[in-house]
Amino acid sequence: MTNEIWWRLGCFFSVLTIMLLLEWQKPARKSPIKKTKRWLANFGLVFASSVLARLTIPIGLTAIALYNVEQHIGMFNQDFYTDVNVPSWLTIVLSLLLLDVLIYWQHRLFHQVPMLWRLHRVHHADAHVDTSTGLRFHPIEIVLSILIKLAVVVALGIPAIAVLIFEIALNGLALFNHANIRLPRVIEKPLRLILMTQILHRIHHSQVVKETNSNYGFSVIWWDKLFGSYKGEASKHDGNIKIGLVEYPLEKQNSSLWALLVMPFKSK
Repeated sequence: MTNEIWWRLGCFFSVLTIMLLLEWQKPARKSPIKKTKRWLANFGLVFASSVLARLTIPIGLTAIALYNVEQHIGMFNQDFYTDVNVPSWLTIVLSLLLLDVLIYWQHRLFHQVPMLWRLHRVHHADAHVDTSTGLRFHPIEIVLSILIKLAVVVALGIPAIAVLIFEIALNGLALFNHANIRLPRVIEKPLRLILMTQILHRIHHSQVVKETNSNYGFSVIWWDKLFGSYKGEASKHDGNIKIGLVEYPLEKQNSSLWALLVMPFKSK
């Protein structure tokens, strides 16, 4: 855990670099907006979110998880659980599954609750989907997400290693499934049985509301299938899906960092 920052940064920049190279080599769709303008805003949100998260929650989730173990806080750290001698690997697997279904429902709630949607629409207002879109979240949404995960980590006593694995996987898979690439059918077809592929996630970014309200998972597709929100095909071919939000058409699209920061506080 002393090398946490290097593991996280190393995995993040590795996945980011690979996805950007694949997008550059063979993009699935052409962006209707100038790349430099979008990227300055989208990557700027990452910086703003990191600063706000550090100011509001200075202690990382893994540090809190380690503290929970020392103080016997959380279900997995209680005597009734440890006395059963549950293998550590099983606790880690259970923790990863619980955190993943949590993120699924968090994402779904951010679509259904009007106040939360105001924050999340910053992500969906992007008229193009690429790797940078996987980082385009309002800083307040990022802080709320951290607080939700914090509550679960404390309540369940999730191990620090599980927190680290999940955070790395969550960030990496968000970059992966937002990437502007189209995997070969022979690869995409079996992969979508497990993971949220780019084609499946672009359905989630469709302007068609019933398609936007589907495929909420950031990693596996199990939760969408279990809870009835899975959609395997869009009403249009992948290359013809209209991306973004109807209320933010291209002629009104303002992808500046400031515009994204104030978007939740405006009616449109």
